[in-house]
Amino acid sequence: MTGSLPVFIGFDAREAPAFDVCRHSLLRHASIPLHVQALRQADLRAQGLYARRAVERDGQQVDELDGRPFATEFSFTRFLVPALRQYEGWALFCDCDFLFLADVAELLALLDDTKAVLVCQQHHVPAELRKMDGRAQQPYRRKNWSSFMLLNCGHPDMRCLTVGAVNTKPGWWLHGFEWLDSPGIGAVPPVWNWIEGVTSGAAKAVHFTAGGPWFPGYTEVAYAREWRDEHVRAQGGPREEAA
Repeated sequence: MTGSLPVFIGFDAREAPAFDVCRHSLLRHASIPLHVQALRQADLRAQGLYARRAVERDGQQVDELDGRPFATEFSFTRFLVPALRQYEGWALFCDCDFLFLADVAELLALLDDTKAVLVCQQHHVPAELRKMDGRAQQPYRRKNWSSFMLLNCGHPDMRCLTVGAVNTKPGWWLHGFEWLDSPGIGAVPPVWNWIEGVTSGAAKAVHFTAGGPWFPGYTEVAYAREWRDEHVRAQGGPREEAA
């Protein structure tokens, strides 16, 4: 793959500053054209692509289908990216709580058309029971692998991620990549999904998965200063494109 890269960033209204920093840092370091889109749940509902329902229990959103709490508005919508790309080409998805410190053009050398998805395959078992603004921390197989995905949307196995499947399958099936055989999952160096206390080496993309500097109580986490510096730069940045 050469040229541009479509990038989808999950959007959650509670984390709008995080989205702005993620997008700005991604574009600031990029040496290739990027088509960056906000993955907004409301837009996907309006397009008839997303219909999952949730109920609120003790201040936490709980999915009606599998009865388990989830943390963000894009917890399930990320798996619509292949459908949004009409099952063609490669695309990058990342959560909004990322800070990019390197050029995503480096990822192009990793693309392997025999793989359906490339992810950072690190073992993450969170010690904390709560994260961000008090949301329940959910353990599941392949924790955080789905937070940064290079998706080979044209791969035959991606046809398993139909709009219907995304709307009806349980969260563990989606986030645990149970829709794929293991050989279809390729690897990205963990420094592209750098998690404090989990990932070794210098970060190329920091993932504030437990909570970032935009939340009270997380102002002194690793790379907080770099995030705040990027936030200042992002204040005059361009607006995101609609999904």
